[in-house]
Parts: sequence; structure tokens; C-alpha cells
Amino acid sequence: QVQLVESGGGTVQTGDSLRLSCAVSGLTFSTYAMGWFRQAPGKEREFVQGISKNSVFKYNGDSVKGRFIISRDNAKNTVYLQMNNLKPEDTAVYFCAAGEGLDMVPQSYSYWGQGTQVTVSS
Repeated sequence: QVQLVESGGGTVQTGDSLRLSCAVSGLTFSTYAMGWFRQAPGKEREFVQGISKNSVFKYNGDSVKGRFIISRDNAKNTVYLQMNNLKPEDTAVYFCAAGEGLDMVPQSYSYWGQGTQVTVSS
């Protein structure tokens, strides 16, 4: 059974930092690209960042460039999202996802976590 479990969300102030983690089990983690997406109330799911299976390639969403950093530890079956200089518009549920190829569209990812809430107050 494939499981992706996000953690690290919470409520912070503008300008603060958070680090999200996504622990993956039930699949060969090192053979999957990983992505982070987010969804705010009433909005479509938005690509945040993605990382290839060997960390060589990374894709960035336009809204988080220069502030967020994705990384992965294949020995720990975990992908991370370091979020710096958070803004109220970053408020959303954040999801991690696993896919066979690195892409920016949700349809390319086969497995999803349940999400973790991030709230940034002004």
C-alpha cells in the first residue's frame, strides 16, 4: 500500500519560515519524481515545486521562485519543502505527490498525500 504522509504545516506570521516533510512508503522512492502542490479554498490545485528522482532537475512554480526550496533524501524516502519569507497568499493545503516523470501538472502524478495546512497571517 502506497502512503505519502505530509507533516510540518501550521500557522505562522508573514516573513516566517516552515519546512514541510513528506514521508513515502510502499513504493521504490528513488525511482519516482516528487512534486509539491498547493490548493487554496475556491482555487485550483497549483504546482509549487518538483524534483527528479536523482535530484538533478528541479522545477519551480512562478509564485514561489527564490523563496521555496525542494529537496529529497532517497535514503530516508522523504521529500522536503523549505518555505522562506512566507506571505499570506501562500496560505493553502500543501500536498506532496509521486510520479514517474517530473512535471508541473497534477495529472502526471499517480500518488498523493492527504495534505497539510499552511496558514500565513499578516
